[in-house]
This record gives sequence, structure tokens and C-alpha cells, in this order.
Amino acid sequence: VPEKARGMRVAQVWNWIYARGATDFARMTVLSKDLRAALAENYSLERPEIVTEQVSADGTRKWLLRLRPDKPGGPGPLIETVYIPEPSRGTLCISSQIGCTLTCSFCHTGTQKLVRNLSPGEIAGQIMLARDRVGDWPGAQAADPAGLPEAERKITNIVLMGMGEPLYNFENVRDAMAIAAASDGLAFSKRRITLSTSGVVPQIPRWGAEAGTMLAISLHGVRDELRDELVPINRKWPIAELLGACRAYPSLSNARRITFEYVMLKGLNDSIADAKELVRLLAGIPAKINLIPFNAWPGAPYECSEWEQIEAFAEVVNKAGYASPVRSPRGRDIMAACGQLKSESVKQRASERRAEAAAP
Repeated sequence: VPEKARGMRVAQVWNWIYARGATDFARMTVLSKDLRAALAENYSLERPEIVTEQVSADGTRKWLLRLRPDKPGGPGPLIETVYIPEPSRGTLCISSQIGCTLTCSFCHTGTQKLVRNLSPGEIAGQIMLARDRVGDWPGAQAADPAGLPEAERKITNIVLMGMGEPLYNFENVRDAMAIAAASDGLAFSKRRITLSTSGVVPQIPRWGAEAGTMLAISLHGVRDELRDELVPINRKWPIAELLGACRAYPSLSNARRITFEYVMLKGLNDSIADAKELVRLLAGIPAKINLIPFNAWPGAPYECSEWEQIEAFAEVVNKAGYASPVRSPRGRDIMAACGQLKSESVKQRASERRAEAAAP
């Protein structure tokens, strides 16, 4: 490509990939045949492979995705991505790592060992594949339109709440979200992208400065001794340090509040005294508090709080001036709810190992 034409050609390729959702360089008819052939020879627009697609009774969709193999001839690693449709919006929950290092005791994903970080392309690729499936590209049709939002855009929000701790994969997640937020890219407002962290304190202000998306904190406890058990990263960065980083988060305001996620565990963190301490801890931080009924998984050592107790807890928080919605569990029947991601990928890998062992 002549040097003076490179900028234009790059913009054309970018537009085809991220604004139109092209999966084949041959479709890019504004480019010469020779250039299309050269691009196809050196690059791939391949999406992750859908191993399974499960649809919940409530319309939630969970995709078990296989990535390209790390080693020639080997099986590609597996991740899970969840799409949650509502009448006026659609939220896509994406993964940032294969597995997780955090070992949060209430979270099924945390029982799966970390394999590796996802690349920017593998992170953005989850968004692009989801757009393929729900018909969210210009002029596209959904493979199965049942239960999709009535709005023109089927995916309106991105949440980094899938497998992994995104701030332990900072650069790759940042670069993927730059594509997601680019006006000539996937075109999501930064206020529609939320990164959820368990509390990697040094990276929180950096994320705000470099990425500037909305922030969510997996808090789950108001006392260090309990949070040390629930979210072991607390032993490194305790609650006071975590909340200090939140207070320093760039562009924090009433219009850009931090969401604090709080899983409701029967007899552990759900007392009225806990609610009052939560209010005290968050004083001065523009925040909303998502109360999450615990989603059970096989072998889980906890129970969900009684509904009356959750409502009483929410009332204390709400009277203190904080929005405190109780998150409606979605996708429980397909193990797609908060804290449940893992089972399908582990079962799939186990069956593959058995098949390999049985092979002659």
C-alpha cells in the first residue's frame, strides 16, 4: 500500500471489522483483491468457536467458547460469556482470564485455576461473537430473536464480571475496552462499560486515568476478618486501603458512581449491624450498592440470606441515601448467574481428557 494511502486503508479495514462486523477479508470490496489476499494470508478475523449455547428460562444466554489453541494440534482453551437481555437493554458479561487466581470462597469461578490472561482480541472477540449471535451489527438478523430487547441495539452494556480478575490483566483489558469504547469501533459509551474488581488497589486509580469506564467493587464484607475469608486479596489490600483508592478514583461524581457488590450470605454478612457498618464505611463515596442473593453451586459452603433479611438490609442502606437494588438472579438454571461460571468449561475439558486417554 502506498504510504500516502495507508491511513485511509487502515480506516477502511477498521470500519469493516469493528463497525460492520466482517468475518472475512473477502467482503471488504473497497480494497483491492491483492490487498484482501495479503490480509487473509497474514491475519484472521475468526471468532471464538461456540462449543455450547445454553438459553435459560428467563432468556439469559451462556456461551461456552473455545479459543484458538495455544499449541499446534492442542485443544483450544475454554471461556464462558453470558448475555442478559431485558426489554430495553442487553448486558454482556465477558471474561478477562482463563480461570482465576483469587480463590474467593463464595465464587465457583474462583475454584478454577488460572490458565492464562486473555489477549485484547480474545476479550473484544467475545463482544463481536455476541453481536453476531443476537444480530447487533447494522442490517444483521439474530440467529434466534426470542427474548431479545425491543431496542434497536441488542447489546447496550458491557460488564467485565466474567471469569478472571480484569485488573490482573490490565493492559490487555484496557486495550480491548479502548476498541469497545471507540466511536469508530464498537461504539459503547464508557458509561455503559463497567469493570468489576475484587480490589487490586494500586491499579484502581490507574484504570480510571487510562480507561475511564465505570467501576464496580466486589466488597461482600464490612470487617477485614470476614473479607479476608471471602475475598482473600483483602489480606494484601484491606478494606480501608480499598476504599481509599475508591475515593481517589478519577472522575468520581454523583453521575459516575461506584457500584459496590455485596453477596448476601446467611448468618455471615447480612445483619442489620453489617448494613449500618456498610453505610458508615461508604460515607462520602458517590455509590450504589448491589445486593446479590447468593447463587448456590455444587459443594458451596454458604447459604443465601432469607429474603426478609435481604429486604431489611436494603432498607437500612436505602434510608442512608444509597440506591440498593437487589439483583434479580438471572440464568441460575444454566449456571450463568453471578459466581457460577466454571462448570461447563471444566466438564468439557474433563470429557476431552477422557477421550484422549481412550484414543489408541
